[in-house]
Amino acid sequence: MNFTRWSARLPGTQRRAAARTDHPMTPDRLGESSGPGSVPAARAEQLTGGAPPVPAVDALPTREVLDRIPALVALVQGADHRIAYVNDAYTAAFGVRPEGSPAREAAPELDELGLLPLLDQVLRSCKPRTVKSRKAHSGRSYTITCTPVEMTATPEGSGGVLIFAADVTDHAEAAERLRASERSQRETAVTLQRSLLPQELEEPDDLRVAAVYHPGGTEAAVGGDWYDVITLGGGRTALVIGDVMGRGVRAAAVMGQLRTAVRAYARLDLPPHEVLQLLDGLAAEIDANQIATCVYAVHDPNEGKLVYASAGHLPILVRDESGVVQRADEPTGPPLGTGDWIHASGSIPLTPGSTAVLYTDGLVERRNEDLDEGIAALERALSGATGSPQVVCDRLVRSAGVTADHDDDVAVLVLQHPARTGPDSDLFRNAALDLLGGIEAAPRARAFASGVLTSWRFPTELHDVGVLAASELVANSLQHGTPPMRLRLRRTDRRLIVEVTDGDDHLPLRRTAEPGDESGRGIAIVAAVATSWGSRRTPGGGKAVWCEFVLPNPARLGAAAPREAPRVP
Repeated sequence: MNFTRWSARLPGTQRRAAARTDHPMTPDRLGESSGPGSVPAARAEQLTGGAPPVPAVDALPTREVLDRIPALVALVQGADHRIAYVNDAYTAAFGVRPEGSPAREAAPELDELGLLPLLDQVLRSCKPRTVKSRKAHSGRSYTITCTPVEMTATPEGSGGVLIFAADVTDHAEAAERLRASERSQRETAVTLQRSLLPQELEEPDDLRVAAVYHPGGTEAAVGGDWYDVITLGGGRTALVIGDVMGRGVRAAAVMGQLRTAVRAYARLDLPPHEVLQLLDGLAAEIDANQIATCVYAVHDPNEGKLVYASAGHLPILVRDESGVVQRADEPTGPPLGTGDWIHASGSIPLTPGSTAVLYTDGLVERRNEDLDEGIAALERALSGATGSPQVVCDRLVRSAGVTADHDDDVAVLVLQHPARTGPDSDLFRNAALDLLGGIEAAPRARAFASGVLTSWRFPTELHDVGVLAASELVANSLQHGTPPMRLRLRRTDRRLIVEVTDGDDHLPLRRTAEPGDESGRGIAIVAAVATSWGSRRTPGGGKAVWCEFVLPNPARLGAAAPREAPRVP
């Protein structure tokens, strides 16, 4: 076995060391050196302290050197990789291996480590190959370098492969502990994220909704995407989607605080831009370094549109009944937490038969691709997406190529305003009366309410309390409000809604009237007989006061079968 012939195929420092030892600098050669930079032999002896010359590599006992190497060394020969040599460290790790036997039979550990195909590749290419952190049956991990060698000492002069395996078990175990810690942190963040999202979406009377949330892949920390559906009363619904910038538990915790705050502000029944204004100040207080985007939209079935405000978020997409997709225009303000910005509300039509999509950037943003291209692709996918909101959700996610190893969180909220026909349309009815004149408007309002509720075939008890509520709300508006005034009655498959609007923006308060007071009991009476009541300021100035009654027996009132609750994956 000629060790010097290996040097041309040894990688790295081994090759350089072999090159240096091919021409050892003996004292005679030192004396022969001449030139401006040479060192005299006497000087060389002083520098080396009279030490004996280093023997050439050829003079070293090769087998003894290899046997003492702590790494595992083996030499295989020929196409069937017959064992030519294994050192003591290899024998200690895997046992004695008979020389001359094929590696597949005599050294099963090479097959277990997946090295046999690699040995074939090294022989064919005559290039060294390295594999990292391969785990053996013993539990030890090795980084293995396979280097081609020429074995001219053998009669046939066939090629061989030198196998050098360094034990990296400590490093592999440390890396696995780190990966386990990262997995644990990610699972904690995902659990926190999912627990802060709505476990079950609220079911508006006039909308069908569905949502989906996909955390980023295993290599990406979970983000702060969130969504929500909030029933505001009076038939109105708030829809929210947002994205906290950043990753991990901190982003999920900030998301939870913002979602809770949105629900609290929504109960105030404020316009969308005022809700974002309040949320902007809160976001700066929670964490001045944490930025979030958000869209807050409100659907009123009486208006047939979405009124929304956006804080740096992606535009809402709406597909009408004919399949045409419209992108919500400005206004769009900066993200939450930046401050010093006055948000504004906009609107987009949401007529019966329409589908609206709210989403986070993980659905449309890709590396090396413009964001507008991703939104345009989503528009094309939405134009052909039909079916229930959950079906639309799933189709949009698939069309965007979102998989389990996606590198960003994805949240999608889909809502539909169904176009009702046939018997179902009879369960959703509206009736309105403009209140003109003075006190004589009150009896007209009572007569109108009585006639409408009778035509809707409500039972006597519900008819009577509905007329009472309409009478009290109209009387309160005539006494404390200003024209124009209007009474609106609305029924859905699950409730009756009574609403009165006027031109005064002072909201009524429920108070306790003294025994001698001749007024002040109207709102208290409404609150006592209705399931719920509330008030809000209207965009053009003025206010709306409403109350609603849950239908006690939907089957008797001709209501449709109970609807399936929207699914939240």
